[in-house]
Amino acid sequence: MATAAEQWVLVEMVQALYEAPAYHLILEGILILWIIRLVFSKTYKLQERSDLTAKEKEELIEEWQPEPLVPPVSKDHPALNYNIVSGPPSHNIVVNGKECINFASFNFLGLLDNPRVKAAALASLKKYGVGTCGPRGFYGTFDVHLDLEERLAKFMKTEEAIIYSYGFSTIASAIPAYSKRGDIIFVDSAACFAIQKGLQASRSDIKVFKHNDVADLERLLKEQEIEDQKNPRKARVTRRFIVVEGLYMNTGTICPLPEVVKLKYKYKARIFLEESLSFGVLGEHGRGVTEHYGISIDDIDLISANMENALASVGGFCCGRSFVIDHQRLSGQGYCFSASLPPLLAAAAIEALNIMEENPGIFAVLKEKCQYIHRALQGISGLKVVGESLSPAFHLQLEESTGSREKDVKLLQEIVNQCMNRRVALTQARYLEKEEKCLPPPSIRVVVTVEQTEEELEKAASTIKEVAQAVLL
Repeated sequence: MATAAEQWVLVEMVQALYEAPAYHLILEGILILWIIRLVFSKTYKLQERSDLTAKEKEELIEEWQPEPLVPPVSKDHPALNYNIVSGPPSHNIVVNGKECINFASFNFLGLLDNPRVKAAALASLKKYGVGTCGPRGFYGTFDVHLDLEERLAKFMKTEEAIIYSYGFSTIASAIPAYSKRGDIIFVDSAACFAIQKGLQASRSDIKVFKHNDVADLERLLKEQEIEDQKNPRKARVTRRFIVVEGLYMNTGTICPLPEVVKLKYKYKARIFLEESLSFGVLGEHGRGVTEHYGISIDDIDLISANMENALASVGGFCCGRSFVIDHQRLSGQGYCFSASLPPLLAAAAIEALNIMEENPGIFAVLKEKCQYIHRALQGISGLKVVGESLSPAFHLQLEESTGSREKDVKLLQEIVNQCMNRRVALTQARYLEKEEKCLPPPSIRVVVTVEQTEEELEKAASTIKEVAQAVLL
């Protein structure tokens, strides 16, 4: 009985063999031959070599030199030689024991040492303590945080706002919260370092257009449109973002936002607008570049800014439509994983907003002073002014480079040092040179505030002219 069953199985196997497709038989034949080859092939042997003696090993160990943990840095590097500030960096600043007029701190509206702001911070300190010791999702949300978010949304005329405890991490967290691998970001070549870090974290496809060159941006958008037509299925799931700054930190120039908005609708992209330098500066009420141009806030998908300049506090915020902002509460890394903003700084920012709303004329005063010093600094031998006349932070660059970045930096630093000796505090713009995608030329950054008098602006301009002439000629 068993023999008959075995014969029947054999017959079925033979029948299945005849019915199997040819490619199936060929594949099985190749696999069988490969298995036979593996079984009967010789094992691989490493090339034999004699073992090293103990003496030879010791000699090799002594000769080996490990790579340095960090590259060598000169002791003269500016980052290792601090200017030490004593007291608040307000209108007048004490640097290395010397009192100077402050043209270096981003205290545009003079609120850093404002009595009302300090009183609000002190009252909050007594009520809540110093810090929060927890992120927003883990007992780090205080009522003052919600008050600040509500006030910022109301001030910017948006549906909702979200605050971060660190200004740099605001846009660096916001970009990767929305743009992922496979998405496309069109970004200005002069974008600040925080934007660059956000782009890097997003792992998106980055396309860089020339600084403030709308024609170059449209060229890239057209090229992408042609690529999308080749693969419409992929195009349907690919998101496109345009990332720009209101006033550019690295150049002091203003974004041509009206033209960018037109391209947004023409090529179906989203706009992320970084306004750390333009918030509290541009516009009749200090709402930034959208108010300056009279553009509807709804035309911008996301606005971000830090609170460390005009508001004289710490941290940053994003604002926009509710569904856009709520997404950051789940995906913004700086929001989800960092300890929340200390309540005293949130209270200080709220009081600063109160002052801005009560004194809208302050923005016109700032604009006048910016234009005054821009005019006064024209025609300096060897230096050129880079930036808009309405920007409170602009740059002085060498008209002609020496051909060496190191030498250019030393020349500019000598001008800064001599101005400091004459009681005018300036600073060079600093960059992480090996990490910047488009490294700006060396420059001296000049910052204007509402507290500076016309006489002080004139003194700064004349001092810079005299020192530049002595150093460069």
